[in-house]
Formats: sequence, C-alpha cells, structure tokens
Amino acid sequence: MSFDHSLAGLVLNASVIVQIVMLILLLASVISWTLIFTKRAGINRARRAANVFEDDFWSGKDLVKIYKRINEDTHEPTGMERIFHAGFKEYARLRNQSGIQAAAILDGTQRAMRVALRREVDDLELHLPFLATVGSTSPYIGLFGTVWGIMNSFRALGNVTQATISMVAPGIAEALIATAMGLVAAIPAVIAYNRYVSDVERLHNRYDTFVEEFSSILARQIHVSGND
Repeated sequence: MSFDHSLAGLVLNASVIVQIVMLILLLASVISWTLIFTKRAGINRARRAANVFEDDFWSGKDLVKIYKRINEDTHEPTGMERIFHAGFKEYARLRNQSGIQAAAILDGTQRAMRVALRREVDDLELHLPFLATVGSTSPYIGLFGTVWGIMNSFRALGNVTQATISMVAPGIAEALIATAMGLVAAIPAVIAYNRYVSDVERLHNRYDTFVEEFSSILARQIHVSGND
C-alpha cells in the first residue's frame, strides 16, 4: 500500500481528531497574524498622534485655541488629544462655577483626565489577551494532537503480527505536524504580545507624564487668576 509522504498528504491522511486540532491551530494562527498587523498599525498611529499633539501643545499655543481646534475636528479625539480635551473641558466647567476651591478644580480635572487615560490604555490593550492565550495554549493543543495521533498509530500496530518502521512512521509524522503547527501559532503570538505590552506601557507612561505636566500648568493658571 503506497502512502503519500508529502505535507499535504500527511495532513489529509491524519485522523479526524488530529485534523480538527490542526484546523483550530490554523485558525488561531490566521487570527493572531491579523491582530498582530492590526495592533502594530494602531500602536504606530497612537505614537505618531502623541508626537504631533505634544509638538502642538508645547509650541506655546493658547490652550483655549487647542481645545477649540479639537472641538471643531470631525474625528473623535484619541490618545493624548483625548486626555487633554477631557481635562480642559472639566477644568473650564468647574472654573465657571462659583465657590469652588482650587484644589477641587484640580481634583476634578485630574479625575477626568485619568478616566480618559484609562480608556485609551484599554483601547491599546484590546485583543492582547487573545495573543497571550494563543501563545500559551497552542503548544498544548498541538501536543494533544500529537499524543492522539501516536496513540492511534500504536493501536493500529496491535492488529498486525509483524510491525515495521514503515508502518509506524507515517502515523507519527502526521501526529508531529500538530506539534509543529502549535509552535508556529504560539511563537509569533508570544513575541508580538511581549513587544506590544512593552509599547503600550511606554505610551501609558507618556500619557501619565502628560497628565502631571498639564495639571501643573492648570495649577499655575489657577494661582495666577487668584483662585484659592
């Protein structure tokens, strides 16, 4: 009996359970690569947007003009722009109310910026848990397929009186493909997850630093204007 030893032949001749395992790993790999490219583009956009806004913010422009420019934009503010917009909006609202102390104005402004910051970080972290899950579970899923395939190969040997390496090798090869696919799915997911977690952390630190710097600017404005 001839046996197709090509990769496609090994996959097609594998048992149903092993084929299901391979399909799951293939889908996980395709989804992971889609998320990897999507997340890479999103983080790059966030980094460029932060650079552009910081250049604009520290150029000496009036804060009111920056706020009005953001309001007039057709797109929803994101990143550092969103944090500034939320903070300045709350600051202006509280300043227009009588009887509010400077500390209360700053506390309210910082709370608004912290909420916006948390939402931005949540957006940046979206889908990262999926990459972590694929990276941690794919090898085990592939190992399950391998164990199942090898188990079937040895069970088939029980029905023959004389076993040869040519009878065992194809079944073992089929099974090992599942382990290989598990590693192929896991390795890029783990590398991307670690890289993106680091990138998100750096952006988080930039946002956090901006909140502190902007709070200091607003505190000086309140002091100059005479609020106690």
